[in-house]
Amino acid sequence: MTEIDDATRTELEAAVFRRLVAHLQTRTDVQNIDLMNMAGFCRNCLSNWLKDAADERGLPMDKDESRERVYGMPFAEWKRLHQSEATPEQQAAFAKAAAEPH
Repeated sequence: MTEIDDATRTELEAAVFRRLVAHLQTRTDVQNIDLMNMAGFCRNCLSNWLKDAADERGLPMDKDESRERVYGMPFAEWKRLHQSEATPEQQAAFAKAAAEPH
């Protein structure tokens, strides 16, 4: 495995994060509940992790700002434009996954 210094590793990881966020911003057809059911995380998780990282560094970032950075627009607008009601099947899968030990 190639040795990578810490600064380069951080730059690469940041680039991957930006690419993931950009990808999710274009895939508005993929609902958060689908992401949760399939991968165990969603856009809200990413925005929470971003806020946690800012908090750890003492940087001011509230939940609305972190969500806007991940969603590419205010969360309420994204929900209005792109979020659909979860189907009973999606809700059942979510409940089952939440009940399983991690």
